[in-house]
Amino acid sequence: MVSEPTFHRYVAMGDSFTEGVGDPDKSRPNGLRGWADRVAEVLATRTDDFGYANLAVRGRLLKPVIAEQLEPALKLSPDLVTIYAGGNDILRPKVDLDLLGELYDAAVGRLAVCGARVVVFTGFDLGHAPVFGKLRGRVAVYNEIVREIADNHGATVVDYWRFREFRDERYWDSDRLHMATPGHKQMAIHVLDTLGVPHDLKKPRLPKALPPSKKEKRDADLAWAKEFAMPWVQRRMNGTSSGDSVKPKRPSLEPI
Repeated sequence: MVSEPTFHRYVAMGDSFTEGVGDPDKSRPNGLRGWADRVAEVLATRTDDFGYANLAVRGRLLKPVIAEQLEPALKLSPDLVTIYAGGNDILRPKVDLDLLGELYDAAVGRLAVCGARVVVFTGFDLGHAPVFGKLRGRVAVYNEIVREIADNHGATVVDYWRFREFRDERYWDSDRLHMATPGHKQMAIHVLDTLGVPHDLKKPRLPKALPPSKKEKRDADLAWAKEFAMPWVQRRMNGTSSGDSVKPKRPSLEPI
């Protein structure tokens, strides 16, 4: 019989996906909750000495994630680390996926050597997405690199690529890039299930889906382009990031 895992020191690394963007909560640091907080809340019920740190910062590319978060993570002596990075790189006009893989492999290797259970994620299948669908091939290559890295270091893979329920737009925030609260709830379930940790989280209840009229869809597309797409392009042109003034919301191990 396989024993159920118990973790005492959980460190989350990455970008907006792990910071919790799209799942607002004014009572939380950075005003965000997110799937990692939800996972930590469950893990905390399994031991009296649980600590949780979240070093993720929105907008970060893979190289800065490693440069800024790897050493602080190692200093916390985690027994569980989740890391997702590379999604922002994939969105750039040009990306060297092989170089990303080398950097990622070295980082995961260092985390694994410290004795932590390391969890990595594949990227979401963008095949159905009207704007980002052209990047599907990039994501597929990135995912194969992630799976090889996991094989190399005995890491656990949360296979986001295969989570078909996320094709439902009700799991997504209005920016069409980040998961909304239902998405973060569902991701927490997937992470805990992949780890083999018992929980009583329930699949989120989604609002009733009503197909939009052509005018509603056109208006929504125009609003999205003005509110999200154009500012994103402007930041790329200026060399700035949405996370330039953002600090990690939980830089040290603390109870949750």
